[in-house]
Amino acid sequence: RDILNLEILSANLQISLTNIGFYLTLGAIIILGLSILATNYNKLVSNNWSIAQESLYMTIHGIVTNQINAKNGQIYFPFIYTLFIFILINNLIGMIPYSFASTSHFALTFALSFTIVLGATILGFSRHGLKFFSLLVPAGCPLPLLPLLVTIELISYLARNVSLGLRLAANITAGHMLLSILSGFVYNIMNSGIIFFIVGLIPLLFIIAFSGLELAIAF
Repeated sequence: RDILNLEILSANLQISLTNIGFYLTLGAIIILGLSILATNYNKLVSNNWSIAQESLYMTIHGIVTNQINAKNGQIYFPFIYTLFIFILINNLIGMIPYSFASTSHFALTFALSFTIVLGATILGFSRHGLKFFSLLVPAGCPLPLLPLLVTIELISYLARNVSLGLRLAANITAGHMLLSILSGFVYNIMNSGIIFFIVGLIPLLFIIAFSGLELAIAF
């Protein structure tokens, strides 16, 4: 749905701002604002925002360097950290009632997954050449089974484009749909009378607990 629609030069150029465009822009502004708040400005005592961001930074940095290595991890860490913060903030925005979950759109998640997997493949070829295909050969594979296992590994590698994007959008969409259905159900129960209002407190507690689970999924 278009939030803003501008026609320029007698309708030869049309600029529109959709829901996903607006909330992605809002997410970028929030990320920039949090980065400014977390700036320490060489103070001896850090503020809470700075401590929180440093803790998140060191956690992700440790994971990246352990999974790759200390040298190459430093190269890819800025991109991985930026991608993590981008997805995290947009997931959290989607948790706000009556907001818009941009990460529930397959257009965004598939664009991210296809771009990242393609970039990783190109980078692998540029660094390793034809040795990159050794990724498709399992260690200790018997020669007669090599064609079958290579085919399976190739399909598995190509399927990452779909699985990574599908997993993120499906998790957010399924969680929001379940919360919406349960919330409507509980509202109808609690609106039916004082007895049903008291009974409705039980599923309401479940909704609160599930909201906490949905918040954990956002991370």
